[in-house]
Amino acid sequence: MKSSQRGRNTSAVEVTNISPDGFWLLIGGRERFVSFRAFPWFREATIAALTNVELPSPHHLHWPELDIDLAVESLDHPEHYPLISRALAVKERRTAYEAPRKSRRRP
Repeated sequence: MKSSQRGRNTSAVEVTNISPDGFWLLIGGRERFVSFRAFPWFREATIAALTNVELPSPHHLHWPELDIDLAVESLDHPEHYPLISRALAVKERRTAYEAPRKSRRRP
């Protein structure tokens, strides 16, 4: 008995692994890492929302449940995309401007 031929791959993009630092996307046979530090809006996403990713065109990623769109090139060449998340910018600005508070006790 001969097995039937496998169907074609219906997913042009898929999440292959998730770690505390980010997740890996397989896009067109190439794996790319998406860092939560560089893309913080993914950090609090559920696994279901994170893995529900679409590739509407070869250069465009879309997460419908999260309402997030990314250019594939932004994963390959983040230096070409200098804008960062407002959430990350606010956090870094707070860290830079807030000195640790020392307790002031009178003798």
